[in-house]
Order: sequence, then structure tokens, then C-alpha cells
Amino acid sequence: EIIAEASLLRERALLSRGRREMAMAASAPLDRHGNRQPSAADQSGTTLRRGASGRRVKSTKIKVDCNRALVTYMPPNSPDSLGPLITPRSMKSLFDLMYLLSPVRPQKLLQKLFQNLCANPEIRKAVTIAFIALLNDEPHCALDAIQSLGGPLNSSNVFSSSLIGTVPDSIDSDSLRAKSFFGKNRSNSTATAIATNLPVSSLGSTSNEFLPPVVGRRIIVTVSFLTDKARRVSLDILSNFDNGDGDEKGRNTCLDTILSLLAKPKYSQSSSNLEELLQVIESICVPLSNIPMDSGNEIAPSKKELEAALAAGNEFVAVPHAVVSPNMLKLLCSILRLESCKDSLFVKISSIAKRLCRVKSNRQHVLEELASVAHGLGCDAIRDLRSLRIRLNNAVQAHYDQLRAHSEDGVSCATGVSMDAVSSISGAMNGTPSSAVTLSTNSTDQKLLRVLQTLHSLCAESNGENSKKSDEIPKASKELVSLLQGINLNALWSQLTSCLSIVSVLEGVTKLSEDDERKSSEQEEDDDDENRVKGGKKLQNSVAGLLTRFLPTVEVFFVVNACIIEDSESNAKKDAEKDPKDDDNSIDKLVGGKLLLEFISTNKVLLNALLRSTPGLLDKGLRAMVQIPRCRSFLDFDVKRHWFKQQVRKLRSHASRRHGSLRLQIRRQYVFEDAYRQLSLRTADEMRGRLHITFVNEEGVDAGGLSREFFGILAKEMFNPNYALFTSTEDGCTFQPNPHSSINREHLDYFRFVGRIVGKAVADGFLLDAHFTRSLYKHMLGIKPTYHDMQAIDPDYYKNLKMVLDYKLEDIGLDLTFSTVTHWFGRSQVVDLVPDGRNIPVTDEDKEKYVSLVCQHRMTSAIDKQIKAYLEGFYDLVKPGLISIFTPKELELLISGMPEIDILDLKKNTDYNGYRVTDKQIGWFWNIMFSLSKSDKAAFLQFVTGSSKVPLNGFSELQGMRGTQKFAIHKVGGVAGSLMSAHTCFNSLDLPLYDSEESMREKLLYAIKEGGGAFLFS
Repeated sequence: EIIAEASLLRERALLSRGRREMAMAASAPLDRHGNRQPSAADQSGTTLRRGASGRRVKSTKIKVDCNRALVTYMPPNSPDSLGPLITPRSMKSLFDLMYLLSPVRPQKLLQKLFQNLCANPEIRKAVTIAFIALLNDEPHCALDAIQSLGGPLNSSNVFSSSLIGTVPDSIDSDSLRAKSFFGKNRSNSTATAIATNLPVSSLGSTSNEFLPPVVGRRIIVTVSFLTDKARRVSLDILSNFDNGDGDEKGRNTCLDTILSLLAKPKYSQSSSNLEELLQVIESICVPLSNIPMDSGNEIAPSKKELEAALAAGNEFVAVPHAVVSPNMLKLLCSILRLESCKDSLFVKISSIAKRLCRVKSNRQHVLEELASVAHGLGCDAIRDLRSLRIRLNNAVQAHYDQLRAHSEDGVSCATGVSMDAVSSISGAMNGTPSSAVTLSTNSTDQKLLRVLQTLHSLCAESNGENSKKSDEIPKASKELVSLLQGINLNALWSQLTSCLSIVSVLEGVTKLSEDDERKSSEQEEDDDDENRVKGGKKLQNSVAGLLTRFLPTVEVFFVVNACIIEDSESNAKKDAEKDPKDDDNSIDKLVGGKLLLEFISTNKVLLNALLRSTPGLLDKGLRAMVQIPRCRSFLDFDVKRHWFKQQVRKLRSHASRRHGSLRLQIRRQYVFEDAYRQLSLRTADEMRGRLHITFVNEEGVDAGGLSREFFGILAKEMFNPNYALFTSTEDGCTFQPNPHSSINREHLDYFRFVGRIVGKAVADGFLLDAHFTRSLYKHMLGIKPTYHDMQAIDPDYYKNLKMVLDYKLEDIGLDLTFSTVTHWFGRSQVVDLVPDGRNIPVTDEDKEKYVSLVCQHRMTSAIDKQIKAYLEGFYDLVKPGLISIFTPKELELLISGMPEIDILDLKKNTDYNGYRVTDKQIGWFWNIMFSLSKSDKAAFLQFVTGSSKVPLNGFSELQGMRGTQKFAIHKVGGVAGSLMSAHTCFNSLDLPLYDSEESMREKLLYAIKEGGGAFLFS
């Protein structure tokens, strides 16, 4: 124990030191003066602090540079005749630089000049108003803003409607193109050369008053730079230069004016121009993120922060509550319906809408406009699906006509048709290749999905929810439910269901579903579990391409219907007190719970096919299928297992980065004790690291084979009667916790260790030769066992309980009370199932309760401490929310693998190196393998792979050092008839040459029985 603890402390110290060095290397670099550069939070002026609820909240004030009265430097001995440098004429000259045919290079030089000038509030106001006026084609307003700096301008000082240095208007487009083609490199003037390479539309014209497009783009870029680097520009625009905190009822004409640009054709008809304009609006609205959704969460900067800001030349300014007119909000949201609205544009509009919603006066209008856009997109989606349904119907009908014509021709050419021919034709009728229908993608469904996701996000923010928690079912406030009802997408669901039903016919799913429903009534629960474990019904043809067209609409369906309706505070408290795993009434709490279940059950085959092709959907749009317990039963086992592996892999990679690998030094004679002593000191995160096993005094290198051997030994040792941890059932094949395990003083610590071992094996994909009772599997899944589970533990006792339930107590002569008798090493003790139960008789009316309590006592209460300790260790490695997606039968297969070893499957998935399939040596080998007993087959599998268990999907998924690695037989030289050897890390067998099949059998049996217990190099 001392050695193990010392090694652990040394390993933790090295990891801690490595993390500190990485943190120092990743910290902010030093500037040229040796000072630490400010962080991103400091640059944005945002102050973060812990609120009363423990969450990080932002200050309601933003840190900006202090205003400056002087922004220019004049030498002390300069003559007074020079006058001030900042005059209306000089500012007009700066604006004229925007009109140069050859722009100022580098571009940031002019932008930095405007940024420095904007440190003065009067100049900042004039510059901002002038830029906005020019963008709105109001040059006279821009001149008025410049003249406000002091002094009028001459009548000749007007803004040009064309670039300075442009060619005359008399040059038409054809001659300009010719000049561009023939005289591009022979021009004597740089301005002329640039002019010949610019489109005519971008040069402007003296015959109109519109701003040249090139100038407009330069102004947009400059304003974006100013709002990003000089936050006071954004604050002035939001407050409309009121020099105050702003008022919700005040005018915000500057922001409205900028938003009105969205209606101009040069922005609405050009995605690049529209993206640049939205970038400016998004930058302007950044300060609104500091406004809390709840006024009670407002915090002010501390005195220390105020003093530090003042010393650095900064100050804290309140964020104005900018109110936008409803017409401008409608214009902003209407962009979402444009064909030119790309993904990047949607992200910007969504960000702008979220920030504007921080102001209460804007929020309701934004939500209503988004709902209106969603309604319009929904109508468009309905029309698209209706036309698509017609095309699908035509494709099905055309294919059926071809099949009928083919069958009629076959009948007319022969006197009769065989049963095989009839079955083949009917099979073809039930499955039409999906390639027969070609579908084009449509962006309407995708836009509708994004709008609804934005609505969810805005309503969640208003309720103070953390939208980043993806492992919880999303909640819908009453406000959101009202909006969804107003959108009314019921017609869309009908069209989607109709289209998917036709797809089911195309893929032959309809007949499969009918057969499944007919057989399900004849099968018991265990048989149903086995069918689900096998993967359920799978499609005959590749349906992923056809279903991808409907994926956005399916996601829309889940977004709308798979969210919980929020109740009042009292109901919320009652729900919090209930068991979260009890979902009998959870479906009724969903927005469209019954509709959701009906949709999933009807299209479960198609949905599983979609999830196989795109597994990431269970973390995104279709995550409700794993979050809602009633929906998990419709998932096939292979889909669940793939999702489970992905989640566990994320946890393991995170733990490996923090703690590194999990290295154990194990003595082969004391595997259980050494593993217990070393792992009991490890935390759950440390246990998730990659396992590396080293057996003392052995030369084996763990690349997967030693770990499998390690788990195989532990699977046997945990059931060792000397530890008194588990007892076998009547059949001797399954085990449950021993109610008398307390004879071992450390039994609870051992149970926790066993739970960790099982959890580690499940998380890392190792199979254990360990089979527990169905009741223990249910405890692991958080399911309450029933009296039916007693049948596997004690069949005779179960028969007696069935007799109690099936017959009257008087007829069978039983006098029972609500108590049971337990035995403790020869001593009998009466245990009450209810208070004073030994004096309460059991009647025919309450005998079901008696049977339930008796079974609960034997499967739960009597071993409650052992189960809790075991589950504590298991949940350290596997979270309850992850493992709960499986059924008890699926969990057993996940832990123990397939029960039978299929040699034919192994033969199909075998590679040969040096041998050929037709060689007699290979023929002898497989004859021997088919003739082995079940125990010898398991021993052989243990010998060559390190584990006696078969992977869940057969030997095609046999794992090795390089991932999936098939079993391989290598031809080796040397002395003929020598012993064969194995490499468990590579799943390979070195097979020498033998004289006869009997000689090979003798060497094979000797190798698997005597050579499977150690890893040595000779």
C-alpha cells in the first residue's frame, strides 16, 4: 500500500507540474516593455463577477476611454496664424480621402486617424453622423454635421457622387472594357489604370446623387472598425448622442437610420454587402449584452475597479437602453426569408436580435416578428412538401406499373409461376430503390429550423436558463408555447408524415412494420428485448440520401414538440421532488408529447437509419430520443451503443489530458488485491485514463492484450467465494450481491471496487465473463425490479409466489403475514415488510402488495448497502444518464458480450499470412476448431485475443492495437511440429507446419491450456 500510494503521489506531482507549465505558456504574452498584455475581457471593457446565485454576471456599465478635449498636438512655438488643425474644411478633406480612386494604403492608417479623432465627443458626433448620412445618400446632412465643428463651408465644398480621379462620363462601358483589355499595363497614370479595372457601376457618376458603391463599402468597413475599437461610438449611436444613460421612451434615430439601410437594394440584393452591414450593426449592439435580463441582477463596479480605471485613463459608462422602432425590427427579421440569407448572415441576425431583446421594449416585437417569419417559412415548407409528395407518389406508381408489367409478361410466357418467383416479385413490390427518386435540397426548412431555435434561445435567456446544458430536456415557457401555437405547424407535420410513409413504402418498411406488430403480440418481454438487441429491423436499401432531404423538417418537429412546458413555481418544486427517472407523466408535460411518441413509433426504422448515417444527430436535433426515457425504447441497440461510445470517449479524452494514463503494476498471483490497493487511491477522473497493465516479472507490453487479460482474471476473482461478495443463483450462471457479505470487514469497499472495474470495462470497451441477475442490471439502470425477476434467482420460490397470486389463500391453505424470515449463519430472524407486519395478515385483496414487498426485500432491501456501494463505484466511471438508455438485456450484452462463440463467423473474418485458404494445414486447423468444446473454444479465444468474449457485432469488430483488427494466422518457420504462439495485441496466431491433424490438435490444446497464463519472451 505504501509503494502504491508513493507512486500515485509522484505521478500526481508530475502531472500538476506539467499543467502549471502549460498554463504559464498559454498565458498572455509580454509586450515590448515587459508588461503583460490585457486580456480579451479587459479590451472589451466587460467586468465579470459572481452574482448572488453563484453564476458569473456582467456589470451594467462598460469601461471605455475617457473623453479628450484635445486630440491634436501643436508645438509651443507655433505661430497663432496657423489656427486650429480640426476645422470643417480639414474634416471635409479627410472625408474626401474616402473618394480617392486609388485608396489610402494601408487602409488601417486612415481608420486609426478617425479612431483617434473620435476621442473628442464633438468630433465623434460629427464623424458618426456624417458617415451615416453618406450611407443614406444624404450628403447635405453630412455637410451640416461637419459644419457643426465651427465655421461654414464654401459652396464648392460638396461631396462628389463619383470617385476623385475617375475617367469622364463620356467613356461608355464598351470603350472602358476595351481600354482595360488593351491598355491596362501601358497607362501613364495610376488612377487611370485603377479606373480601367473597376466596374463602371462602382465608379459613380456626376449625373446622380447616389454614393459610389466603392465609397460605401469603404465607409462600412471604417464604421465597423470604429464601433469595434472605440466603444464610445457604439454607445453614442445607441443613445442618439444624448450624453446620458438613455431612456427607453427616447428616440434612437441613429440606430433606426442604420437599420433602414437594410431596405436598400444594394444591400438586400448583395449577400456580401449585406454581411458587411450586419457586421456593423452587430458591433454597435455589443454593449447591449451587458444589460441583465433581470433588473435585480444589476451590479455596479467596485471602488477598486473605478480607481484602477481612472488611473489608466478609463471610466465606466452606463449602457443605454436603445429602443428600436417596430418597423425596423420587422425589416431586420424579414432578412431571414431572403434567398441571399446565408449561414453567416443568420448567425449575425440572431446575435443582433438577442442583444436587442435585452431591452424590454424591443423584446416582444422581436419575438412577434420572428414568429411571423417562422409562420411564413412554415407555409413555404408545406407547399414544398406537398409538391414533393406528389413526385414520390408518381415514382412509386411508376415502379409498381413496371413490376406488374414484368409479372404479367412472366405469366404469359409460362404455364405457371413458381413460388420463388412470386415471392421475389412481392419483395420487389415492397421495396423500391431510393435511387429511383431524385430530390433537390431546399433551404426553406433549414431557415425555419434556425428561426425556431432562435426563438427557443431568446425565451430561455429571458427565464435565466443555461442553454449550454445539452444533457437536459429543453424547457418551453408559456410565452414560447403561445408563440408556437400562433405559428401553427400542424399542417407541416401532416405533410411530413405523408412523405415519410411513402418513403417507408419505397424502402419496404411498411411490410416489415406490419409483420413486427403481428409477431409482437405473440412474443414475451424477453423475446422483444432480444429482438431490439439484435438491432431491430434494418432497411434493405440505402435510405440515408433520401432521408437527408427531410432531416431539417424532422429537426423542426423535434424542436417544437420535444420540450417541457414550464409550470408555475409550486408545480416546479413538486416536479423537483419527484424521481427524475419516473416519466409516466413526463410525456404529458411536453409541448407535443403524444404526437412525438406517435411520430417516433411510426417512423422508428427510418429514424434509426438516419441516425446510423449521421450519429451526431443524437447530440443535436434528435437528442430528445435519448433524453426522454419513453423514446429510448425505439432506438436500436447498435445506435445506442455508438452514441454511448462517443460520450464515453469524450470523458476519457478529457481525463487523459488532465491526468494522463492509468498505469498499474500487478502481480499475477494477486491480481485482485493489487488492483484493489492501487485503484482505491484513484479518483474517478484518474480512472478514466487509458489503462496500461504491467505484470511483474513478465516481459509483455500492453497494447490491449494485457488489459484484456487483466479484466478476464478480475472477472473470475470477483466471484471468488473467499471474498463472500456474490452468491450464485439456482442455475449457477448468474450472480447477485451476497446479503451476508458483511462477514468481510471491507466488503463495501470491495463492492465499490468491483463497480469501478465493471464501469471501467464498459467505458473502455472490454468484455467481462461476468453475468449478474436481471434485478441487479435494473438497479444499474435505475429501474425498479418486479417479482418476475425472481424467476432467474430462485425458480421454485417464484413458482410459489405465482401460486399465491393465481389462487385464493384459503384454497391453498396459506396463513401469511407481512413479514419474512431471513437466515444468518444458522440463526433465523423475522423481518417486517411493513411496520408491525408480523401481526398483519395477508388477504386476497392485498396479496399483490405482499408479493411485491417480499421480492423487493430479497432483491433490494436485504442487499441495499451492497448495491449502493457497487453503484457508487460503477457511476464513478459511467454516468447514470449515459447507461440508462439501455435495457437490462442490452446492458448484459454490453458488459459480457455475445454468449456463443461462432467459429464460422471467426473463419469468415480471418486473414492469412504465408498460408492460403486451400492449404491442408488451414483445413486441419478449422476442422479442429469446429470440433472443440465450448470451454476449449473460449480458452482458444483467450489465448489469441486476451479475452474469451466475442464482440457484440461478431468477429468483424475484433479490437486490436490498431483499432479493429481481424484474427490472423501467420506461417512461421523453424522446427516442424513446435508449439504455436499468439500475439494478443494483434489478435494473431503463429502456426508452424505439422505432419498431421492429430499432431496439430495436440499442440493446440497444450498451448491454450498451458500457455495462456503468462506473457514471456524466450
